Amino acid sequence: MANKHHVPLDRRHIVAMGGGFTNPLVLDYVLTLSGKPNPKLLFINTATGDSADSLLRNYTKVAALKCTPAHLALFARTPPDLEALIFSQDVIFVGGGNTKSMLAVWREYGLDHILKEAWKRGIVLSGSSAGGICWFESCCTDSFAEAYTALPALGFLKGSCCPHYDGEPGRPETFHGLIEAGLLGDGYAVDEGVGLHFVNRKLVEVVTAKAGSTAYRVKRKGSKILDKPYSAKLLS
Repeated sequence: MANKHHVPLDRRHIVAMGGGFTNPLVLDYVLTLSGKPNPKLLFINTATGDSADSLLRNYTKVAALKCTPAHLALFARTPPDLEALIFSQDVIFVGGGNTKSMLAVWREYGLDHILKEAWKRGIVLSGSSAGGICWFESCCTDSFAEAYTALPALGFLKGSCCPHYDGEPGRPETFHGLIEAGLLGDGYAVDEGVGLHFVNRKLVEVVTAKAGSTAYRVKRKGSKILDKPYSAKLLS
């Protein structure tokens, strides 16, 4: 029997961003996907250990946007009913930091399953850096100091993902190397300030707050790993 809370596939949105602190233009784009005039927005900053500084930056960025922000802290006293909190939101935004640690904490609390259910209920999922790559089957992460590694992720979206593609030296070469070695599958690479908008599991639009920045489909072709750039919509 179908779950009465689930929405049609064309109302299931994920916006995965490549990093750099998210531009308000991209956040506003995400908020509009909720279809609400004043959407409830929940920040999840597990990847920074619920850093007060990152939380302050989040609230500051949305101060001029039409939304009602709140946050989930998992390193303080955890809310007793995570499902009730998550399912009452319109948009979820996950911040950057240590992807591996974030996913481990989420799995301990069952938040990975709750977020998947939220997506099926039409709550918009989004995030930047760790919060952008976590939705894929796997990702290229710097969770370990001085090294980029492959990491299994949530698997809501197909393929792999690499953030900060134009922002950190060595990212492209490492992502290619991990795919070439078979440690990651074909996937997506995302520049700073760029968002991949998926409806259900299909990429429908690439948006950017910075001219010249974009995302790439990264695939193995024969013995080579090739980057195919997308045409990104410049937000204004």
